Amino acid sequence: MKSNLLSTAVLIFGLAVLNVNSANAQSNDRERKEPPTFGQLLKQMDKDEDGKLSKIEIKGPLIDNFDKIDTDEDGFITETEFKKAPKPNRNKPQGKIN
Repeated sequence: MKSNLLSTAVLIFGLAVLNVNSANAQSNDRERKEPPTFGQLLKQMDKDEDGKLSKIEIKGPLIDNFDKIDTDEDGFITETEFKKAPKPNRNKPQGKIN
């Protein structure tokens, strides 16, 4: 009888731990990631180390808006242009029609 009760208690405790871990993992997935800084982008993409990003150096979503961000149309994105770039609207829920 004691063995059965102990086994049940261990099982319930194990399920509770799994449930807490699962809920914690889901909440971590929902945390918003901050966009990279210009310095971080330079470290990742500035192959010629000139302190600016050319169209051939960049990748990812930044390339889709390169012409909008490169306001002086010199073929490079500088830190000043990057800071003035329009920010994506991340507050809109996906799939909702207002």
